This record gives sequence, structure tokens and C-alpha cells, in this order.
Amino acid sequence: MSFFASLVAPMLALAAPAAGEAAPPAPTTAAPEPAPTVDPTTADGALIDGRRRPGYQKTLPDKVEQDNPGAVNAPPPEAFYDKWDGEGSPSDLVLDTGLPDRWRIVSSLCPAAKGADTFGRLLASRFRSACHSQRDPFHHNTLKGDRPLAAGKKPGFLKGDDWYFIANAVSDTVVEPRSFPIPVGNQTTTDPDSNDTFGRSNSLVLSQTFIAGFSLLKGETAFKPPVVEYRVAIAGNINHVEVPERRVLFVEPSKGTKRTDGFVGLQEAFIDYHLGAFDTKRFDFVSLRVGIQPFQADFRGFLFNDNQLGVRLFGNRDNNRLQFNLAYFWRIEKDTNSGLNDVTAPLRKDWVFAANVYRQDFPVVGLTSQLSLTYNVNRETRLFSDANGFPVRPALLGDLRPRQYRVFYVGYGVDGHIGRLNLTGQFYGAFGKDRNNFLTGEPARIQSFFGAAELSYDRNWARFRASALYATGDSDPYDNTETGFDAIFENPQFAGADTSYWIRQSIPFAGGGRVIGVNGRNGILNSLRSSKEQGQSNFLNPGTALAGFGADFDLTPNFRLTANANHLWFANTAVLQELRNEGSIPKSIGWDLSMATTWRPKAAQNVVFRLSGAVLEAGKGFRDLFDQRGHGKQFYSVLANLTLAF
Repeated sequence: MSFFASLVAPMLALAAPAAGEAAPPAPTTAAPEPAPTVDPTTADGALIDGRRRPGYQKTLPDKVEQDNPGAVNAPPPEAFYDKWDGEGSPSDLVLDTGLPDRWRIVSSLCPAAKGADTFGRLLASRFRSACHSQRDPFHHNTLKGDRPLAAGKKPGFLKGDDWYFIANAVSDTVVEPRSFPIPVGNQTTTDPDSNDTFGRSNSLVLSQTFIAGFSLLKGETAFKPPVVEYRVAIAGNINHVEVPERRVLFVEPSKGTKRTDGFVGLQEAFIDYHLGAFDTKRFDFVSLRVGIQPFQADFRGFLFNDNQLGVRLFGNRDNNRLQFNLAYFWRIEKDTNSGLNDVTAPLRKDWVFAANVYRQDFPVVGLTSQLSLTYNVNRETRLFSDANGFPVRPALLGDLRPRQYRVFYVGYGVDGHIGRLNLTGQFYGAFGKDRNNFLTGEPARIQSFFGAAELSYDRNWARFRASALYATGDSDPYDNTETGFDAIFENPQFAGADTSYWIRQSIPFAGGGRVIGVNGRNGILNSLRSSKEQGQSNFLNPGTALAGFGADFDLTPNFRLTANANHLWFANTAVLQELRNEGSIPKSIGWDLSMATTWRPKAAQNVVFRLSGAVLEAGKGFRDLFDQRGHGKQFYSVLANLTLAF
């Protein structure tokens, strides 16, 4: 008998007449009742009162007020049994006796294995399926902050109840074979036949990063923000790189073409203090966070996405529909090869002031709007070289005088959905002053713009995406206005993110400056900077344009397949023509084609394996700049990444 039949048979037996009992008379045929009419003027056209059709809703429902008059608090812990008297079942003691809070439910079923009495051993045998190791990341344990520290086990300086300890650890492993145009060194090369500007292009990156984070916080954060939080996160990185040409990894040709390096950086170290609540019923709050902390200036990380030393005032209003940030950051120097924070180096003379406000369900329900004002001031005058010996401040372009600038970013972004159409958009205008245009040596105004949008549509287990981006480029390098857009510290999650060849790889710019990249690693803008981590913003650049399509396919709950096809252009090549002494350079960079697979064997983020491959089919502009003996048409990037998290 099938499973379905086994369920239906008892129901049929109950409905059938008993032996010797007459069957009920057959019902008479009646005229069918007319179908209920639906008022087309209503917002949802629901057939059942109190129900509405899913999808787009033009207006929000009325605000719900929750009151709980006469509520009775739970009894104190000492009012409950903690030992079995030997009568009845030990499980009855737990299941039939109330508990003062939800944290004690699992701990009551899972006593300590060592030193357990008869009651504990009986409980453990009865509820073996609910008891797990403290090292198990998929079930409740104190190390993950799933329950508060016991009164007798917390340090004496922690006053009051509801203190939680959270420990997390991440292992991130990267294996990355790749190819990109590699300039031949001026002094020497490993290939005697390299008489061209560019040599062999294949290289290999191996990187292992370990991150350990610890948080101590007070407050039941399932319903409200913590009263106070102390947070520390340390990252250690070991990396190995192999390239085919000298003077790529080190400024000295004698150091060869291989490099193994390691570094330990302090990525987070802050105190978060809850200043108060605007609405005690809905937990609208305002908090102050001081120290090294993460901050993302917009939805997708186009402008500033980094862990930096700062002070941040943030909170929400109107039942979390209005959120705000007011922040000041003093930028920390980065390690050259790992990109981690180097707190042993002097702080940079580079400051970021940020203010933004988010409004949910504006201008339509389902869409969140953000208005942001960001001010970046750079007053660095000291010549600075990285750990490999290459000068990075100022960038080796033009007159090589120290550069100082101040720029004000005005931004507006949206993120959410309109009906079944998902939408993310961001616009920035950059306005300010550069004290030294590196081509004219004169002060210049900064006036540039940026826009990006991504539309996506979900169809069952597939999501289809369309992406577009435009960052203005400078059309006249010798006037008194710099119109090339550049960010502060970008890390965009857009158009395939680091699966994309152009976002993942940094392309060296040869012929007009040494140690200059057309773009930055994990960046999308063609900014002509010496380094994203240690360099300065440059608004005298060719700009960027992108149009692309992509799709995500969740083939199983554990396995996702992603594909992207992007076409890239320079917005304006006037700066490139000047630096390369060429009369004309086409705008087309080429097609960036990529595919990635993501496998999560536990259907969670604790174990994630990702394998991606990308190819750049070079366009006319890219080949004009980087053609190597007629073979600079295709470049590749393979990324194998294993992430383990606790």
C-alpha cells in the first residue's frame, strides 16, 4: 500500500456505512451557486476576508499597537527543581515544570557529561538527540552566544545579567591561477627573447587567511540592540605569489619572481555603547561605537567599504523604518601584500566624514532609499614606498609632487523591490579641489559623477540580472577641472563581484607611469592609482562604463551556478592618450565572461566551497594598450576558494 493510500484508508473507513447500515441517500442535484464576485477597485482583490494576494502592495497596513497589561514575570530560578527525587520519570521533571526563560530549555535536557548524577545520566540517555558538543556550530552553545553566561562562571567585573560571549573563527583559502599583461623590466628580464613591452602573462597566487573574533555583550539581542558590546577581531594572512618577470614583485630585480609573505592585522577593536531608546515598545535606539570597525557607505560598496579607526553614532526611528549614521574615520595604513590593517604604522593624514539616512518603503513600498554625504580630506605630503620598495604616494605620474585634495560626495541609492522586480541603484556626484593636477602642476576643481543600477527578476529557483554602470572620465587633462570619478576605498558587490575578471584582477599600466594600475584588485573603477590600499584617489582618469547580464541558478539547496557576461569601456581615453603619447585609443576594453559554482554541503555558511573561472576577451582599446606580440587578446582568471566558519 502506498504512503498516500495508507493515509486515506482510515478516513474512508470512517466515512463508509457500518455493516448492516443503510447507505445515506444520494444528494439531489442543485443549481451551482454563482462564484463570488471580486471588486476590481480593491487593492488586493482577495477572495477571503482578511487575506490578500501576494505581490506588490501600494500602501502599508495600519500600525499595530501591542500592549500586555497585567503580565506576570517568570518566577526566579531558585523556585525550580534542579535534582530528581527518584520518583517518576526524570523527563517529567523537565517537561512538566516551567522554566524561567528560554535559555534553560536545552541546558536542562543536556546536563554535563562529567560528574553527572543518576538524574543527569538518565536525561542524557533520554534526550541524546538534543545534546551536542560545545564545538558544534550548528546547535546551541555558549561560545556562539546562544545563551547567557552562567552567574557563577562570568568574570566578576561583569555586573548584572544577560552577558553573552561570542567567539567566531574563519579560515579562508584561495588558490588563484591567472594571466594579465605583465610589463618587462627596464633593467632585466628572465626571458632573453623579451624585446617587447610585455612578457609572459601567467602567474599564481596562494593565500591563506585566519580570522578570530571575540565579542562580549550585554542585552537580549533577539529583541533589542545590546546595551554594551566589546569586540576584537584579529586576522593573519600567509600568501605566496609567482610571476614570470622580474621587478613585478620587488623593486630590486635581484629578488626574483617569487614571494612568500605573512602578516597579522587588527581588523576590529571597538566598544559599542547603547545611549538610549526613542521608543521603548519598539526598541528604536541610538548607539555610539568607538574604535576600529567596519563601515559600508552604500548598499553595494561602491564608495567606501573598509575596517577603519573611527567614531560612529547610529540608530533608528519609526519602528526601524528610519535609520541613520554619523561617522568620522581616520584611516589606518594597510599592509602591502595582505591588505590588512597595520596598526604599528603611523596613521595616514587621510580623514573620512560620513552621514547618511535610510528610509524604508520610500518612494514605494518595498524599496529603501538612502541619502548620503561623504567628505574625504587628504593632506599627505610625505613620500611613501610600500613594503616591496615601490613608491605609492604620490603615484609616479606627471610632476611627482605630493598631492593633496578634498572632495565632497553627494549620493542617493535605492535597494529593494517593486513587485517582483528587484532593484539596486546608486548615484554619486563628487565635488572638491585638487591642489596639484599632476599634468599641469596647478590647482584644479573636481567635478565628476557615478551611476550604477542592477535589476533582477526571480523565477522559481533562478534569478536573472541586468547591470549597468557609468563613471565619468576626464576629457581634457590640461584644463582646470578634473572630471574622472574615483572612490575612497571601493569593494563592489556588483556584476559578478570577484567572479568577474575585471573586478578581481589589477591590470598594470605601462608606458606612462610605473607601478600604476588601470584598475585596482577587487575594484571596478579605471582610476590609474598606484594602490587601492595605500595610494590616493585620482580624479584625472579615463572613467568606466559597463553593461552586463547574469543569472543565478539554485540547482539544489546546497549548490548554486552563476554566470555573468559584462562588456566594459573606457568612458574617455584622453588621459590615456596623453600618458602613452598616442593620437587615439579606442574605448572598448572587451567582454568579461565568467562562471562560478558555489557548494554549501551543510546548506549553511559554515562550509562554503566556490570555484569560478573568468575570461577577458580583449577589445580594441585593451589590445591597443596591452598587445604582447599580437597575442594579448585573451586573459583568464581561476579562483578556488574554501571558507570554513565557526
